[in-house]
Amino acid sequence: MIVMKFGGSSVADGERIRRMGEIVRTHLSRNPVLVLSAIGDTTDHLLEAAGSALRDRSVSIHQIESLHLKTMNELGLGPAVREAVHPLFVELRSLLTGISLIRELTGRTRDYLVSFGERLSVRIAAAYFESAGIRARPVDAWDAGFLSDANYTFAELLPETWERIPRALGPVIQAGVLPVVTGFIAKDETGNITTLGRGGSDLSATVIAAACGAEEVQVWKDVDGILTADPRLVRDARPVESVTYEEAAELAYFGAQVLHPRAMQPCMKTGTPVLVRNSFNPAAPGTRIGTKPEKKTGPVQAITSRQNVTLVDIVSTRMVGQSGFLGKVFTCFADHDISVDMMATSEVSVSLTLDAVHDLAGLQRDLSKIAGVEIKTGKAIVTIIGDVHRSSEILQRAFGVCSRLGIPVQMVSQGASKVNISFIVDDIQAGEVVKGLHKNYFEEPEEDGGGEK
Repeated sequence: MIVMKFGGSSVADGERIRRMGEIVRTHLSRNPVLVLSAIGDTTDHLLEAAGSALRDRSVSIHQIESLHLKTMNELGLGPAVREAVHPLFVELRSLLTGISLIRELTGRTRDYLVSFGERLSVRIAAAYFESAGIRARPVDAWDAGFLSDANYTFAELLPETWERIPRALGPVIQAGVLPVVTGFIAKDETGNITTLGRGGSDLSATVIAAACGAEEVQVWKDVDGILTADPRLVRDARPVESVTYEEAAELAYFGAQVLHPRAMQPCMKTGTPVLVRNSFNPAAPGTRIGTKPEKKTGPVQAITSRQNVTLVDIVSTRMVGQSGFLGKVFTCFADHDISVDMMATSEVSVSLTLDAVHDLAGLQRDLSKIAGVEIKTGKAIVTIIGDVHRSSEILQRAFGVCSRLGIPVQMVSQGASKVNISFIVDDIQAGEVVKGLHKNYFEEPEEDGGGEK
């Protein structure tokens, strides 16, 4: 069997669902399980409807209902399907009415609210498959075995899920029926609906694949796989043929919007390959993520960047030879519930990067008690994912590019995974650096000895 996951853009309307159906039909001999996101912008529409209910007690599902009815019309689905999804619209209206009366949207209620997107999506898609001659069944995640904790809006799946999924989906697959499963959602042990947070639909797909021993997971998106750089910055960015799980996780963590790192964890445990494919261009081979890349064509796999970063420089001569100094530093961060992205240290200083969303006044006050502190905003992390055995060459060429551009590097860090080298530049310089690096690593012929161009 295989697992095929399609995101919101791949099921945005009737035409996209038809295209998805054509892709699925070519894989029917491999016993696929489908995992779907909500149709188009449904999740945003649901949250907007809740906002209206909270602000002015206005209860309307017109936008959501009309989008799904239009999609059903585009797919030529008859009254029976409308009857099947009608109870969900009634349930949604009742929920919004409750929100408007109580004037409160808790995490539990929010998860219940946004679940309607995936629940509607799988019912419409399964009905379309049936109309196209493919035996299919919509399956809500909890009926597929997904059991989570009660950490609403960012729930974690419980270990029992791994045993429950094969028991639930195995008989459906063996009967020759296509399971169409809701991504992103689960239920906790008391029966309340939960959501799995960022990357949740991808996580749903990879958990099913790992638990069932699938041959592979296909994650269908709107790009030709993992690219060598952001195509919005680099016009000549190209798909990467294959990367390791570690390389893909580092790319995602440092800005590549392809697969969230937590979504890859189940497949990392079992060695299940993940293929990132483009539903708008199914002929493209995509990118294969696995235990080891199929081949290396150069020192660098890809370049990414993340902007709006804060740089914190902590300097203290008292740090020299002093045990416990770093412990005190990180206690300050823990006390303010602030996580660190990357770090570089020396005998007398520590440099750290943070998301710029934090209020740092309290942190700066506490750190100032043990060291000198300078906080710099408007920074960007540029990350190079490459071959650890060629890190000296990668660094030489990267600094050469920055030198020619007249852009100073403000901090350098090599991750513990050894597949990434990251450095800090000003926000406004990040795009220029990424373009320069991409040209150097991917667009110019490599000289003998891998030297600078």
